[in-house]
Amino acid sequence: MTGLVIRRLVQLPVILLAIYTATLSLAWLVPGSPVDKPEGRRPSAAVIESLERRYHLDRFDRFYGSYLWRASGARWAAERAGLVERADGGEPSPVFDLGPSLQYPDRTVNEIVGDALPVSVTLGAAALVIALVIGVTAGVVGAWKPGSWWDAATLGVALVGISLPAFVTGAVLILAFGVWLGWFPVGGWGTLGQMVLPAVTLSLPFAAYIARLTRMGMIEQMTSDHVRTARAKGLPERTVLLKHAMKNAMVPVISYMGPAAAHAMTGSFVVERVFRVPGLGEHFVSAVLGKDLFLIMGVVLVYSTMLVLFNLASDVFCRWVDPRFA
Repeated sequence: MTGLVIRRLVQLPVILLAIYTATLSLAWLVPGSPVDKPEGRRPSAAVIESLERRYHLDRFDRFYGSYLWRASGARWAAERAGLVERADGGEPSPVFDLGPSLQYPDRTVNEIVGDALPVSVTLGAAALVIALVIGVTAGVVGAWKPGSWWDAATLGVALVGISLPAFVTGAVLILAFGVWLGWFPVGGWGTLGQMVLPAVTLSLPFAAYIARLTRMGMIEQMTSDHVRTARAKGLPERTVLLKHAMKNAMVPVISYMGPAAAHAMTGSFVVERVFRVPGLGEHFVSAVLGKDLFLIMGVVLVYSTMLVLFNLASDVFCRWVDPRFA
């Protein structure tokens, strides 16, 4: 297991470099300039040229190198070693400097991510808890009596959860529980009530996949030798189901939770947009519309790092639950 962790951590910089190169190349090809916007007061040609030179927006290779130099922590390490002087009036650079935001001139990308990431993580964690409760319960109920109407009902709910897009589910929940019944606020962030509708909306696709994985795993385990032995010993069906079959049946679910956690905890772009949640997804959409390269790259790098680390955590946990897992 130690070898797995070391190997994945060594691969992390290579994966992030590939993602960085591909994302920046695509973002650079988008028409328009991030400092020359059609709305509002347009700056003069001299101001635009000055801003492009200051932020290295005039050439792809210069921006690629300068941003990588700061975001990777190389500049911070060089400052600590005394190889380069401190910038910005002698203030030490952050370890991972994601640069200034072109949409929010008074804020850096580090500050935006620092404010938005806890919101997205909280929303994602709440959605995962709801998804696990709904998905595991539905999967166990469906596997308890395959082919019954209970099984058909759980599969039907899972199919609906996978098929409906988030903006449709969110709109229905807003109308039903926010407008007609008035139980929950329809947007915003800061209270428990404001968290319920976006968390449920975000959780439904994950719950559907977890239900299907749990059902398939439980059906497979219920016909295994160790479960038949437990039944032959006269153990109650509930004990056989929950204690002997569920542990191994959860391995596919745990494996799925890695990318699911990364996706949920970095925020769903659609869900955050629908419910006006100030998370990473909301900022990413605004950054793409305004071609804020610093903010785009900052959010992508944070998301990619979390994706790799959560996948690693899920693999390690799978091997701990079942040493045969490879």
